[in-house]
Amino acid sequence: EWESLLPLGIFHGVTTNPTILERCGHPCTVSTLHNLASKCLEYTDEFMCQSWGSTVQELYDNGMALSEPARDRIVVKVPVTPLGVEAASKLIKSGVRICLTACYNHKQALIAANVGAEYLAPYLGRMTDAGKDGRDECLTMLDIVDGLQSTTRILVASLRDAESISDLTASGMDTFTFSPDVARMLFEEPLTDKAAVDFEEAAARGGGSS
Repeated sequence: EWESLLPLGIFHGVTTNPTILERCGHPCTVSTLHNLASKCLEYTDEFMCQSWGSTVQELYDNGMALSEPARDRIVVKVPVTPLGVEAASKLIKSGVRICLTACYNHKQALIAANVGAEYLAPYLGRMTDAGKDGRDECLTMLDIVDGLQSTTRILVASLRDAESISDLTASGMDTFTFSPDVARMLFEEPLTDKAAVDFEEAAARGGGSS
């Protein structure tokens, strides 16, 4: 997936989490994530991976280990829970970039802004599945961080189609994470494909060469 999409030059980074790693058959270990980060950072500016642990100290220690190869380019994700936020606070003080993840309610933007997280990741599709207005929740989060004059960015996740990205962008949001399938949807336009073919055929007829 990376080899076909990342060279396009339109993606700022790659995100992952333990669920995605399991789905792809990768072990959730520090060494695995270091290897993935190394490959990703050949193409992009940023790699996001999630810490794990049942205590604040475990979340902190794993976060420090995950970010160690490149603290300026590796962002550590932790859930927006009391344990996660306490660990995030410690990690931020240690110079680690943080994304609070698994966000399902606009009030959690208050937490992210006040702890100083660089990103907050609301799950748009899953909020909608749960009966919430996911779009409205995300836009309210943006209003909250703007109202607090916070630098926290709302990283909209759980996006199922390219139209949702276009709609949210037109409403003022600018940071998204989505699957390779959705990335390919950005390029789906038969009229453009036909025009590109027509150009090539015209160039061939004209003896096109460099």
